[in-house]
Amino acid sequence: MEPYLRNTIGDLIRRSARRFPARTALTFGERSWTYGELDAAAARVATGLRGLGLEPGDRVAAYGKNSDAYLLLFLGCARAGMVHVPINFGLAGDELAYIVEQSGSRALFFDPSLEDRVGAIRGRVGDVTLGTLRDGTGPHDALAWAATGSAEGGAAGDGEEEGTGPIDADLVQLLYTSGTTSAPKGAMLTHRALVHEYVSCIQALDLSGADRPLHALPLYHSAQMHVFLMPYLALGASNVVLEEPNPGAVLEHVERLRIDSFFAPPTFWIGLRSHPDFAARDLSSLRKAYYGASIMPVPVLQDLRAQLPGIGFYNCFGQSEIGPLATVLRPEDHDERPDSAGRPVLFVEARVVDEDMRDVPPGQMGEVVYRSPQLCLGYWQKPEETAEAFEGGWFHSGDLVVADEQGYLRVVDRKKDVINTGGVLVSSREVEEALYTHPAVKEVAVIALPDPRWIEAVTAVVVRREGALATEDELMAHVRGHLAAFKTPKRVLFVDDLPRNASGKLLKRVLRDDLGPNLSREP
Repeated sequence: MEPYLRNTIGDLIRRSARRFPARTALTFGERSWTYGELDAAAARVATGLRGLGLEPGDRVAAYGKNSDAYLLLFLGCARAGMVHVPINFGLAGDELAYIVEQSGSRALFFDPSLEDRVGAIRGRVGDVTLGTLRDGTGPHDALAWAATGSAEGGAAGDGEEEGTGPIDADLVQLLYTSGTTSAPKGAMLTHRALVHEYVSCIQALDLSGADRPLHALPLYHSAQMHVFLMPYLALGASNVVLEEPNPGAVLEHVERLRIDSFFAPPTFWIGLRSHPDFAARDLSSLRKAYYGASIMPVPVLQDLRAQLPGIGFYNCFGQSEIGPLATVLRPEDHDERPDSAGRPVLFVEARVVDEDMRDVPPGQMGEVVYRSPQLCLGYWQKPEETAEAFEGGWFHSGDLVVADEQGYLRVVDRKKDVINTGGVLVSSREVEEALYTHPAVKEVAVIALPDPRWIEAVTAVVVRREGALATEDELMAHVRGHLAAFKTPKRVLFVDDLPRNASGKLLKRVLRDDLGPNLSREP
């Protein structure tokens, strides 16, 4: 086997274990793992997965909140050559079943607290082996494997040393991302793509093995997992993971553990800033503050910088298909360009183009397209969507930007109709289709409106059928019965007609521009 073909995620962890075997790699609650223990545990999870009859290339779904077990399942899949499929733990019913089915997952590991949701779809997802991520009572528990090994699997070795493990061109994750249709797409990420992305993150974000980072945002999201946790593990840092992003807990951990590196989307930074403990806690250890996953309002950013002087702020921009980091605005650039998304990272080449793929001059709006070894191979079992996304040999991001003479990008709008609410992408069409199932809805347009908490609030603009008296609360409850809570509109506005052009196309931009003075909750 050629040596350069063996640069996988499993190799990264093994190298860290050989450099720093006794250093703490990860702390979650009362449990801590050294790098040596983490490496051995990942091998045992890989053995446990094989003991279920799973083979390289098989998909393994993960459905749970943050934990050491969640990370170990990912590492075990990577060591065994299997494909990890993270699922947002806020999904249920049709949405959960769709990802399990569409990915062809042969196993589904879940938190015991989500067992009822898994049971509700059990009869719809075929012959899928069920296992728990942690604290499970069944025979297949990832944390139990990690701690003691698998009775079914035998020895703990993962086979990589014998040359039978994965190579860097193999798939390691299907990362589902919402698009303009109601069906999510699984971005196919290889070991090679993610390892390149980790190097870009380390270089652009000044990550160091001497840092003490806190990871609180969901690990099913590519930002927390692949921009921060995994690059820090590659460097040998001591990482602290929280189950969920609770502002009070984050502030307490920063003070008590002298945390110096922390990432959160703008919505969480807003909540952190307004928390009663924000001014009372000693946050002097914090040196690097990262934000991304949605646009940070400049007034909020400036207020945070004023309240946390001496801290370097980094704006991280990108999307799941590229690992996800594409551009970074570094601390030294914030004074001059606070509304910028920065410049491309080490392994990303970007262009700003028009509809005919011609470069537009600086100062003119266009779509940013990428070429990079970080990019996904395409979308799982969606050849048409893949061909469209990579038309012309570049990946089409769907983001409309303006570049300046120095190559700094400013995000203007999104070409695709996706709402980024609190750092989570929501398909407007998916919400519209749920609303259309209500008998009172004649027409509906779902758009994003600025919101002080969510940055972009899912907003439904509804034309009711003649004589129908459905209320805002009734329509919200209707959507909540069909979709995850975070996809439910924050507001429902009622109008007599929706704006359209001469060809009948709905003009959502007009709706966004006119909302406020010309629109009310009642027609």
